[in-house]
Amino acid sequence: MDLTTLQYGLGVASGSVIGFVLALAGGGGSILAVPLMLYLVGVTNPHVAIGTSAFAVAVNAATGLLSHARARTVRWRCGLPFAASGVAGAVAGSTLGKAFNGAQLVVFFGFLMLGVAGLMLARSRLVTASASEAPAGGRLLRLCSLGAGSGSVAGFFGIGGGFLIVPGLVTATGMPILEAVGTSLIAVLAFGLTTAANYALSGFVDWPLAASFIAGGVVGCASGSALARRLSTRPGLLEVLLALLIAFVAIVMISKSFS
Repeated sequence: MDLTTLQYGLGVASGSVIGFVLALAGGGGSILAVPLMLYLVGVTNPHVAIGTSAFAVAVNAATGLLSHARARTVRWRCGLPFAASGVAGAVAGSTLGKAFNGAQLVVFFGFLMLGVAGLMLARSRLVTASASEAPAGGRLLRLCSLGAGSGSVAGFFGIGGGFLIVPGLVTATGMPILEAVGTSLIAVLAFGLTTAANYALSGFVDWPLAASFIAGGVVGCASGSALARRLSTRPGLLEVLLALLIAFVAIVMISKSFS
């Protein structure tokens, strides 16, 4: 896909927005990547937008995973089976997504965004006890089941899926929320790479555009982190604002699809 220099510049700007939102409000921001590619950058093929955003999200997840690993907030023995079980789901989901008409995918994506916004508004703070490092018995089964489901959704829509993965890890293991966030990045990385590889096989990844998103995300994360520290006294406010933004973008996407 041939894009202009201006469009790649808009890709950098869009990546900065995603990085800024993610650093400022946590999970949920990456779901804005596809709408930004479609309506700001001007990508005309929804499949290219999904495949490209999947790779960009995976690289951002890898960066975050390294940071959490250094802080020892990653439960590898829980995250690895969760991610491994979800890879097959991501393959199935991304294969199914490629089979759908692009316009249909945009509508589905819009309704998904509405669902995510609703979950973010309704979600209460998760307070849990620490869990053991090694999953066993029923816990392992829950991890694998939730991983497969999360991977399928992430693969179909080309998203990170953190809004599903974090609650899934907490439900299956009882780990503290901070460790669930760090551990979730293993799955986000695995699902993103799997989805991007599947879409790339069909020529649905614009690698230079993905690079521009990633470069912009680095800048956005730095500025968002600084502001997040200043606004840390208002817990929950940023999540509500992000949920409202996601809902607004979703309504725009759906209305454009039916206009």
